[in-house]
Amino acid sequence: MKLEGQVRIPSGCAIAAVISREGNRMSGEMITNAMKPMHDRSNGLGGGFAGYGIYPEYKDFYALHLFFDQRATRKDCEAFLKEQFEIVKSERIPTRKIPAITDEPIIWRYFAAPLKSVLADLQLDEKEFVARTVMKINTGLKGAYVFSSGKNMGTFKAVGFPEDVGTFYRLEEYEGYSWTAHGRYPTNTPGWWGGAHPFALLDWSVVHNGEISSYDANRRFIEMFGYKCTLQTDTEVITYVMDYLIRVQELTLAEAASVIAAPFWSTIEGKTDPEDRHKHTYLRTMFPSLLITGPFSIVLGFNGGLMALNDRLKLRSMVVGEKDDMVFIASEEAAVRAMEPQAENIWAPAGGEPVIIKVKDGGF
Repeated sequence: MKLEGQVRIPSGCAIAAVISREGNRMSGEMITNAMKPMHDRSNGLGGGFAGYGIYPEYKDFYALHLFFDQRATRKDCEAFLKEQFEIVKSERIPTRKIPAITDEPIIWRYFAAPLKSVLADLQLDEKEFVARTVMKINTGLKGAYVFSSGKNMGTFKAVGFPEDVGTFYRLEEYEGYSWTAHGRYPTNTPGWWGGAHPFALLDWSVVHNGEISSYDANRRFIEMFGYKCTLQTDTEVITYVMDYLIRVQELTLAEAASVIAAPFWSTIEGKTDPEDRHKHTYLRTMFPSLLITGPFSIVLGFNGGLMALNDRLKLRSMVVGEKDDMVFIASEEAAVRAMEPQAENIWAPAGGEPVIIKVKDGGF
């Protein structure tokens, strides 16, 4: 008889998130602890976190987190960045040596702003320029990988169990108003530092439990618009799809959710509100290649909020709880209780129904 931990968990991977509606900042220790009761959902091949509001002293600058394979690669990348950005701070990301995390690359961060002269020459807004820079480094500079590129936020990930990754990155030393976390159980793709979740671009970050059977269709569509999927895992494409729909196409969060987890045609046809029926018909018709099929539960992080979403058949678990101004999201209630033992209103969102939580105006 196989004991717990000796058998593959088919719905493996763990996600968790916490946010303060008031914008109160909390230590990363809370989200690290949330992953401990879900240990067996991971297999040690990837863990990671995203924190929002963690860099208030550099909130007007893009925080570029990078992995480098060697010092020469870092020097080459830094020379490239200096041609494009004003860099106000450059440093190794603080870590602590622990036996559970090995073979770490060079882990660096830059706080930078695009040079106005470069933006003027290219006639681009700064977000589009930063997104293109990320793609250029990740596809063109061998041995370098930008794994975080937003303002006043950052992702931290590695090969290892998530609770060890949190310890490795010293997350208890950071404070943010929102955190997300992931423990990986890869099924079809390799476990490597760049393939751990969250996947991030600009202010967006995504943690995902599931498997995307529509990956090839999603990837082929999104790569027509300058995105490049290079990180050897299906989840990467979700981040780029959300950036495209919300930043580029200017859809709302709920509309973007209705694209990637679109209602069935029978559900749309049964809607009694003509305007609502027309909107969902338009979204399904306009973006058919961005429907994400297969089981998934995701949490999308962004500046000022979180969105949790299940696939429309709800093939992966996800629960939500509340306490005062706090909202907690996780694959299991045990993780919610680890963050807040007195959590209230524990409930499971319906398939395809987004849960959107935003910090109050001025709270972040």
